[in-house]
Amino acid sequence: MEWYYVGLGLLVLLMLFISIGLPIPFALAAASLPFLWEIQGWSTSVVSSELKLWGVWIDYILLAVPLFVFLGELIGKSNIGPNLYQFLHQGVRVRGSAAYGSIGASAGFGAVCGSSMVGALTIGGVALPEMLRLGYGKRLSSGVLAAGGTLSVLIPPSLILLFYGIVTDQSIGDLFIAGVVPGLILVSCFFLIVLVWGFLKPQDIPSRQDAAKMPLLMILMTIGPIALIGLVITVAIYAGIATPTEAAAVAALLTVILAFAVGGLTWQGFKQAIFATMRTMGYLGLLLSAGVLFGFVLTYHRVPQEFTEFFLSFDLSPTMVLMIVLVFYIVLGMFLEPVSMTFITLPTIYPLMAASGFDLIWFGVVFTVTMEIAVLTPPVGLNLYVIQAISKDDVSIADVIIGCLPFIASMVLLIALLIAFPDLALWLPEQMN
Repeated sequence: MEWYYVGLGLLVLLMLFISIGLPIPFALAAASLPFLWEIQGWSTSVVSSELKLWGVWIDYILLAVPLFVFLGELIGKSNIGPNLYQFLHQGVRVRGSAAYGSIGASAGFGAVCGSSMVGALTIGGVALPEMLRLGYGKRLSSGVLAAGGTLSVLIPPSLILLFYGIVTDQSIGDLFIAGVVPGLILVSCFFLIVLVWGFLKPQDIPSRQDAAKMPLLMILMTIGPIALIGLVITVAIYAGIATPTEAAAVAALLTVILAFAVGGLTWQGFKQAIFATMRTMGYLGLLLSAGVLFGFVLTYHRVPQEFTEFFLSFDLSPTMVLMIVLVFYIVLGMFLEPVSMTFITLPTIYPLMAASGFDLIWFGVVFTVTMEIAVLTPPVGLNLYVIQAISKDDVSIADVIIGCLPFIASMVLLIALLIAFPDLALWLPEQMN
């Protein structure tokens, strides 16, 4: 069977199954099966599917995923995350401190948890009601928190960078460290947006906040856990002491101890964190398994390789190829969530980017920023609905979308900076190596 028949057939079937409401993992598997039967026959395909499913669940590298998710859930169910926001809000005695504190807390949370949605829910659940109570504008409050959650996707450890490394067979440690400088630039851009917003719409930022200062012991109990967990992950991976999976395991165990010792975690909260992790991994596990099956069919029929040769036959410049890919991802991000996009599209796209001469570590950072944009663009922007659900009586989905627009613009600016200055992503990994 010709590669283009397979590629178009997979795409049409996938869109058909998604449009009738089939969950994406099942849609991926269902689209793959007819072509798998054509390759292997019915009985062999069943065994092959079982092996692909089992292989994902026992993959050593993928064990880092539930560990990082569990770590984030523990912080969310304890007081560690909320206390971080309170410290940054109360400790910075400037106009707009709650907005700056939300960004700082999201960045700090991102340094220990790789999930955008968990980050938005944890910090937003505390910060949004407090910001609205203090008199911040609805659009600023919701926009800051929805966009702040995306910092967990870029600042390492990042689940999207982890999945990208698995699909493209790139060093996960290099990908993590490549996201550090762009992540700090994005945090700075978010701070600048709040500052400019305050000048343009002073009514959206109250001149005085009635927050009391935190005692020194509370400050130590707030900063200490986040700093220690982040340090363990960072040093273990970048110093070559442990693999990302081993670092995630040690950090998760440390988080359990700290969450109970200083974070006020209860046994009920601990059980909720376990069940939330199981629910998340139930979906991600099926998605990973179906993605592997989908990728196997693509690879068997050489769809990525043939597509790359076909695309390059148009003699487009590398910059034009990159622009087309970025626009494709931004549009697709309006309809699919980032993890699904990663496993559906990357097996075909990354060979094209490599053949066009782009560094795959650099492209991993650019890809991740486009995934940040995806969680903020309607109609399927996950962070939009997470933040709106926190205060649905006070904030409309339109408020969240409009509030996110300046932050989306800053992400587009970051992509432009990465294209103009690739060393923003590549310099630090080169120095570490």
